[in-house]
Amino acid sequence: MNNTKHFSTFNLTKIKHAKGFTLIELIVVILILAILAAIALPRFTNLQRDARIAKLNAARGSVAASSALVHATILARNNLADPATCPGGGGIANNTSNVCTEAGVIAVVFSYPDVTAIGTAGLLSAAGLTTSFNPTIAELNGDGYNYTSTGTVATFQIQGAPTPASCQFTYTEPAAANSSPVITPAVTTGC
Repeated sequence: MNNTKHFSTFNLTKIKHAKGFTLIELIVVILILAILAAIALPRFTNLQRDARIAKLNAARGSVAASSALVHATILARNNLADPATCPGGGGIANNTSNVCTEAGVIAVVFSYPDVTAIGTAGLLSAAGLTTSFNPTIAELNGDGYNYTSTGTVATFQIQGAPTPASCQFTYTEPAAANSSPVITPAVTTGC
């Protein structure tokens, strides 16, 4: 019996000493987590910037592609008016000042999409940046875009950019027949 008692006391003593991590172990774990956070955080913020730049480039590509498609459609139709009403709505396209698309009639100037205000079918409708054919400013903002039009120039910006004026591109209508619109390179310094 003495041996059993002594053995039990020995086990109790061992259990009392094994309570958890040492201070050094905790400091090492915290240090490793701090190093990982210092490495991961800048990469995470760069991913957000990269996402804004990708969104801006996608919008620019959509504007350029839709502009080319509208122009090609007018050239193919040889400026002859459509015989029937546009299935997407908006009336009959004359293929000189407007053209019919699947979603509706789009206003054009010199055979390219017209820079129009919000809610009017033109460049913004042709580009298809939202699910709505004639998007409202709220729909554009909901999809992360800012859009302004001044005369013949449309400016597209990405919301959430630290400096929206430095995260944009512009589309300028053609100034004359046989000229094309000017789409500026995307400015990404403020994205």
